[in-house]
Amino acid sequence: MRSSSFISRPPPLLSLLLLLLLLPPPPMRPIWAQVSTGAATRGTPDAPDCPKACACAPGGQANCSALVLVAVPAGLSRRVRTLLLDHNRVRMLPPGAFAGAGALLYLDLRENGLRSVHARAFWGLSALQRLDLSDNQLEALAPGTFAPLRALRFLSLADNRLALLEPAALGALPLLRALSLQDNALTAIPHDLLAGLPALDALRLRGNPWACGCALRSLCAWLRQHPRPASEAETLLCVSPGRQTLSPLTAFPDAAFRHCAQPLAARDLAVVYALGPVSFLASLATCLALGSVLTACRARRRRRRCCTAARRPPRRPPDPAPDGTAFPENPVSPTASSAQA
Repeated sequence: MRSSSFISRPPPLLSLLLLLLLLPPPPMRPIWAQVSTGAATRGTPDAPDCPKACACAPGGQANCSALVLVAVPAGLSRRVRTLLLDHNRVRMLPPGAFAGAGALLYLDLRENGLRSVHARAFWGLSALQRLDLSDNQLEALAPGTFAPLRALRFLSLADNRLALLEPAALGALPLLRALSLQDNALTAIPHDLLAGLPALDALRLRGNPWACGCALRSLCAWLRQHPRPASEAETLLCVSPGRQTLSPLTAFPDAAFRHCAQPLAARDLAVVYALGPVSFLASLATCLALGSVLTACRARRRRRRCCTAARRPPRRPPDPAPDGTAFPENPVSPTASSAQA
């Protein structure tokens, strides 16, 4: 009786194996779902290559968009290739704002209310190729702001408040191909600005109050050399002076600027800068030499007068008259005595 009950009741391990075999298998998850699940991970202490506030993905993308950030997040490394900081509240970029992200290729800073960019904010980003600073509140850029970005190919400054863009702010960007300056307050483009962008072939300019004067000579020449669609060319219109209002920039030939003074060439500027200090120092040395000679002549003349006065014999008293009276020191002429009488 005991033996039959022992045979009818299977051991616990055998029961567990039978239960696993009877259960239906779990549904298989597709490979793409597994990849997408691990593609975006929040930065944690176990992942120091990703800023804590951002979502990072394989390939070096750090997504920090719309997180109400007031500063560039810390924790950037050379593994970050794309940094999305758009739609935040980063009002200023201090020196070395992107320290550690030396391999960054794309930086998006759109719609941050950005007002100030330090001249050394982009130091260390020598590999950066795309920079988007559009839809901010920039009014001016310090000289040398973009000078470290020698590999830059695309730069957007659209929808800002720029009234003047100094050539020193951009510097020499030999690989820059696209520059967007639309919807600012620009009235002219300095001559040297375009001269430092030899690879530029796309320039967005609409939405600016252009003043069609001598300052636009180089820009009009560039537009003639780089034809653009008629629909876009028609949007580049003069706002001043009065007689040129609503005239398209592409309608001005080079002959229209004959009355303008030609800008000095680099060789002429070098001569001016070289001769200016030299001539100033030469004139200063000449003035000092003439002053020294004049002072020496006056001192010598003064010494001669003193020596002459010292060598002159002393005046002796007048000889007495025969009657024993002395002659007066200032004898009066007979005519003068008669007049006094």
